[in-house]
Amino acid sequence: MSLNRRSFIRNIGLIAGYSLIPSSHLFSNTPNKKLGVCLVALGNYSTSILAPALQLTKHCRLTGIVTGTPSKIPVWQKKYGIPDKNVYNYENMGRIANNPDIDVIYIVLPTGLHAKYAIKAANTGKHVWCEKPMAKTEKECQSIIEACRKNKVKLSIGYRMQHEPNTQQVMKWATTKPYGDIKEVYAEIGYNVRTPEKSWRLDTELGGGTMYDLGVYALNAARYATKEEPISVIAEQITTRPNIFTETDETTHFTLEFPSGAKAYGKTSVGHDMHRLRVNSNNGWYQLQPFSMYAGVQGETSDGKLLNTYIENQQAKQMDDDALSIINNTDVLVPGEEGIKDIRIVESIYKSAKNKKKINLINY
Repeated sequence: MSLNRRSFIRNIGLIAGYSLIPSSHLFSNTPNKKLGVCLVALGNYSTSILAPALQLTKHCRLTGIVTGTPSKIPVWQKKYGIPDKNVYNYENMGRIANNPDIDVIYIVLPTGLHAKYAIKAANTGKHVWCEKPMAKTEKECQSIIEACRKNKVKLSIGYRMQHEPNTQQVMKWATTKPYGDIKEVYAEIGYNVRTPEKSWRLDTELGGGTMYDLGVYALNAARYATKEEPISVIAEQITTRPNIFTETDETTHFTLEFPSGAKAYGKTSVGHDMHRLRVNSNNGWYQLQPFSMYAGVQGETSDGKLLNTYIENQQAKQMDDDALSIINNTDVLVPGEEGIKDIRIVESIYKSAKNKKKINLINY
């Protein structure tokens, strides 16, 4: 009787102790729990990149889809075992609020539609992952942040490079400065697209243009490579094929000035191949080349160090990192506040190129 009584008291004590532990902590100690992810829009990135990457994640699983193309539904259901109750369209996606299979809604639409559907996602009470760039305007970005804050859900922006280990080393060096003070950053990303297909990337209303599609990688890199926010920008845009690029830019150059005196020279294009992030400091340099591709990110330093840490899949790591921030209730790696900073500068880049003058960003 005495032993049983002691066991009963001990067990009651354990239960009481558990009640003091935050629910997010209990959630994190459930290793088999995977977050259900619903992909919104089943274009090439979802089809060829994100859905396969979800099969490699440790903390996520593909449980739902939102699409406006009925013919895609049976293909996805057969391939990924998605039940009818987890299939939605753009009009009824609000019903996801009542679906316990879905924990996260991932917005993979064209940039110009991010704000509308990220807000819809937040209003379901599910966590929101939004592809980069965050939105077309600073105002739209702010509306997404406010919707997520109001609904008490986490918001992550899909800057996969900030999850990539070689890039993270460059980010650390921005603070530790092993090669001295940073003087110059060269951030260049582009592809030689000889015959661009008609798509949303050529449509300004939907968020087309090289700065939105590619240039945010260079812009974001300039910021994380210096760990500074620019105080001014001057930009130039060039189009050599006006018959194709009737609404959007083909090539954009921009120069950022930082409070420390460092400068970043950014370039993005759909007319030239380039994938380089180089940092020149007082006592040496380091670079990643390529710095922004889906695989093979690698680099070197002026004193012979190699930056060649390998990961199997960038998107899988990105989604696992973001899932763990939800499971453990910790800060996300790339929050909305990071995404809005880039868009604020993108808007200034377009303004500078149009007016052919430097834009002061200090009080922007």
